[in-house]
Amino acid sequence: MSLLKKIFPCVAMIFCATVAMASEGGHDGVSTTSAPLVDSIPWLTNSILTTWLVALLLVFLLRRAIGKPQLVPGKGQALVEGIMDMFREVLEPIVGKKAFPATYPLLVCIFFFVLSQNWASLLPGIGTIGIYGADGSFTPFFRPFGADMNGTFSLALVSFGAWLILIFRFAGVKGVLHEWFGNKADKREVPAAIYYLLTPIFAAVGIIELISIVFRPISLSFRLFGNVLGGETLLHSTSYFFGFYFLELIVGVVQALVFMMLTAVYIGLVTAHEDENGHAPENVPAK
Repeated sequence: MSLLKKIFPCVAMIFCATVAMASEGGHDGVSTTSAPLVDSIPWLTNSILTTWLVALLLVFLLRRAIGKPQLVPGKGQALVEGIMDMFREVLEPIVGKKAFPATYPLLVCIFFFVLSQNWASLLPGIGTIGIYGADGSFTPFFRPFGADMNGTFSLALVSFGAWLILIFRFAGVKGVLHEWFGNKADKREVPAAIYYLLTPIFAAVGIIELISIVFRPISLSFRLFGNVLGGETLLHSTSYFFGFYFLELIVGVVQALVFMMLTAVYIGLVTAHEDENGHAPENVPAK
């Protein structure tokens, strides 16, 4: 409580300054492009700086909450373990028991990373405190991760790459090809003529499926980018109206859940079939 009392006045002052800057109309809100902080280091943009700082803060808070893991957990460790168990109950049926141990860390990291970046974008000063150039252009020192198309698309590519590795690891090449192009009909329940007639149809559907797979990273990145950029612009144009601010807190959670759940569903569409059929997936020894 003593630490909170020391921090609260500073946060309140920054928040008031941010609202004042937004109400002046000096700039239209979050820029659609990132800007280098140092001319000699063009890759160090305000979006990258915000992403690094928020990620480091997230790691610090988790380590501080857990401390040294104990057999009898403290309050922080118990809270984190409870959240992890909740995610386990939700994600394991989606991706399947065999793929869950390798998939779980990825999905949880995606959720907390997106959530922390979304909520950090609502902090006073993000996107509103910066400098004006000689031409009148405004460059913020900190810029939301989700409002940078480079950031959301990079995260989508990480999700897509992990998806490729996991499906081939737990379903095998044969299983993946069958999932995309194979005949899903059961010979025992479908007449032979119809079964073989369905084979080219399923192959054509597989081609359409591949096209949709290529566009998955684009849809993931644009969805997150659009929601964060739109929310930030709304807040700045309304001088951080409380109702919209509270709404954006909820949107931050929803977007993190959507990104995580879509990644889980994409993986589970291929890896969860083995659990349904009651046998171990290819290349993975049964225990």
